[in-house]
Amino acid sequence: MPIQEAEKYPSASPSYAGSFKVEETVIDDYMEDDNQSATNEFGHGNGSFLTAYWNVTCVVAGTGTLGLPHAFALGGWLGILIMLLSYVMAMYSGVILIRCLYAKPGHRLHDYKAIGSAAFGWPGYAVASFLHWLNLFGCPALYLVLASGNLNYLLRDTSGALDVKAWTCIIGAILLIPSLVAKTLKEITALAAVGALCTVIAVFIVLIESPIEHSHNPNPVTTDSVIWTGFPSALATIAFSYGGNNTYPHVEHALKKPHQWKWAVMAGLSTCTCLYFLTAVPGYYAYGRGTKSPIYNSLNNEVAKMIAMIVMTIHVILAIPIYTTSFSLEFEKWTDFTDERIGKFKAWVARAIIRTCTMGVLVILAIFIPFFDDFMGLIGALSNCGLVFLLPILCYLKLTGIRSKPWYELAFCALTLFLGIIGCVFGTIDAIKSLIHDFTT
Repeated sequence: MPIQEAEKYPSASPSYAGSFKVEETVIDDYMEDDNQSATNEFGHGNGSFLTAYWNVTCVVAGTGTLGLPHAFALGGWLGILIMLLSYVMAMYSGVILIRCLYAKPGHRLHDYKAIGSAAFGWPGYAVASFLHWLNLFGCPALYLVLASGNLNYLLRDTSGALDVKAWTCIIGAILLIPSLVAKTLKEITALAAVGALCTVIAVFIVLIESPIEHSHNPNPVTTDSVIWTGFPSALATIAFSYGGNNTYPHVEHALKKPHQWKWAVMAGLSTCTCLYFLTAVPGYYAYGRGTKSPIYNSLNNEVAKMIAMIVMTIHVILAIPIYTTSFSLEFEKWTDFTDERIGKFKAWVARAIIRTCTMGVLVILAIFIPFFDDFMGLIGALSNCGLVFLLPILCYLKLTGIRSKPWYELAFCALTLFLGIIGCVFGTIDAIKSLIHDFTT
C-alpha cells in the first residue's frame, strides 16, 4: 500500500542513504533473472519485447504528434534542438527510472510513487503521487476531448450529429468494455499496435499534404528561427510528447525478460521521434506562424483532413485503456483486491467498480475542460516536465549516489533538470493564463 511503502522506504533509511551505490551490472544481472520477473504482479511476466515496444509507442506517440508543429510555431526552428534534447533526455529518463525500481538488490519497487518515497520519504511520495495522478487522469481526459471534438466535426452534417458532451459520454461508455475485459496491460497490446499504426497514417498525410499546400499557397509563409517568449510553452508541449513514464513500471514489469526494457524504450522513443520530425518540420514549414493544434486543422484539403482526424481519433481512443488499466492495476494493488485473497468473481467485480468510476471521472474532466491545446500545455508543463525531466533524475541521484557518476553524466543531469524547471514553472504559468482566457471569453 502507498502508506506502507512510504514507511518502508523512508529517506533516512540506511539502505537508501545518499552514499548508497548501485552498480549497473548488479542491476542488469538482477533484471535478467527470468524467474524473479515471472512473479511480478502486473501481468505474469510473459510479455515480449514487442509488447513493451508497442505499448511505449502507442502511449507516447499520438497527440504529441499533432501538437508539435504548433510547438514550433511557439518557439521557432529552435524546436528542432529542443526536440532532440528531449528525445535523449526521455530515453535516459526511461532507463534510469526502471533502474530506480531495482535500487535495492533483491527487491523491486512497484511504481513511480514508491520510487519517490524510497528517495525522499513522504515528500517524495506526495510529489510523485500528485504528478502521477495528474498525468494518469489528465492525458486520457485530453484524449477524450480530442476524440469527442473530432466525432462532432466528422458527423456534424449527418443524422448522427451530436454535441461534444454527448460524444464524450458515448466514448467513455464504449471504452468500459476493454477496461473490464483486460486484466493487465498485456491483454491490450493489440490496441496499442493498432493505435501506433493510426499515428503513422496521420503522419504521412501531413508529410505529403503540407508541402503540396505550401507550394500552392499564394501568400508568403513566415517562420522564425527563435521565439524566446514562446520557449517555455514550446518546451511544455514537447515534454507532453514524451510523456508516458508513469506507465513504464507496469510495462516493464510485464516483460518476461526485464533486461530488454532499455532496448524497448529506446526503440519506442526513437520511432516516436522519427514520426515527430516527419510531422513537425513539414507542418511548420508549410503553415508557419499560423500553424494550428492539432495540425490537421491547418490542412485545406478536406479529404486529407478528415482521414487524419479519423485515424487519430482511433488512436487516442485505443490509447485511453492503457492509462485506465495502469491506474486500475495500482489501485487494485493498494486495495489488495486480488484473485487469491477474495476470489476471482469478487476480484472481477471490484475491478469493474474501480474501472467504471475511473472512466466516470475522466468523462467529467473532459466535459468541463474542453480546450485541447491549452489543456495539453498544462499537462505537459506541470505533469510531464516533472515526470520526465525532474523526478527520475532527482530520485536516481539520490538512490544511487552522485560520486559514482562521471562528470559528463552529471552535466547531462544538470541540463535536464534546468530545462525541466524552465518548462514546469514558466510553461505552467503560460498554460494557466491561457485556460483562464478560454473560460472567460
